[in-house]
Amino acid sequence: MAALLRKSSSALVCAVSRHARFAMVYRSMASKTPIGFVGLGNMGSPMAKNLLKHGYPVVAYDIFPEACKEFQDSGAQISESPADVAEKADRIITMLPSSANALEVYTGSNGILKKVKKGSLLIDSSTIDPAVSKELAKAVEKQGAVFMDAPVSGGVGAARSGNLTFMVGGVEQEFDAAKELLTCMGANVVYCGEVGTGQAAKICNNMLLAIGMIGTAETMNLGIRLGLDPKLLAKILNMSSGRCWSSDTYNPVPGVMEGVPSANNYQGGFGTTLMAKDLGLAQDSATNTKTPTPLGSVAHQIYRIMCAKGYSQKDFSSVFQFLREDENL
Repeated sequence: MAALLRKSSSALVCAVSRHARFAMVYRSMASKTPIGFVGLGNMGSPMAKNLLKHGYPVVAYDIFPEACKEFQDSGAQISESPADVAEKADRIITMLPSSANALEVYTGSNGILKKVKKGSLLIDSSTIDPAVSKELAKAVEKQGAVFMDAPVSGGVGAARSGNLTFMVGGVEQEFDAAKELLTCMGANVVYCGEVGTGQAAKICNNMLLAIGMIGTAETMNLGIRLGLDPKLLAKILNMSSGRCWSSDTYNPVPGVMEGVPSANNYQGGFGTTLMAKDLGLAQDSATNTKTPTPLGSVAHQIYRIMCAKGYSQKDFSSVFQFLREDENL
């Protein structure tokens, strides 16, 4: 009889425990209102999927129907325009290719600001001109909403794994609200200051990244021509003072590393066109602030030449292939 009572008591405890877990999950899901997401490209799509994985319903839009279809299959609701997204969600993340795209998505005829709700939080993770971020923030503020710039670093791999770094600019009191969402997609979320400072940090980072990648590509190319095995050279660099992200994490030489664009004919990753665009933003900022950036200027020209020579859709690490092919650079 005692054994039967113990068994019944154990079963009751398990049932109560299961009920408590279900109730906790239900409350958690109920607290997660829909998140809007505009821009389902190479970076935006995996970022939005990570929001889904964290239990947030996602209302999404992209100008390309095929991107919408692929994302709809992942469980998101697809909207007809950015304005439609704003009507359905009061927290929206945008991930767009350029300043012009950002202006159109926010202020265009079917833009977010046509139907944005007062009190909405709008987070732009595009890499654009800091001056445009400030312009958008003013337009958003007039509608009674909040705008923050939060560009990312880490590339497509980090977007998929949720390990991006976000550099956030905006009203500090709103940072925690933004961080709640951004931590679903990133391992590091850093507050940089007022609107535009996130963009400033990002373009500085990408200028250094471009310079570092060109330097790594030049070094690997020279070593190979001197008879060194590329894997051995990379190993030596990565245990020496020349070590950098481009050599130890994203090596540009085919066959040296797996899981990077150079191992896949430079497909995926961060496109040469986008790097050229970001370097252009850095050069504009350097001109406006009278800052000498000779290496940044040369890097910009190299990536612009690459775009003109058929590398525009390849990953920016294809600068190694470009240097190998162009003897006269």
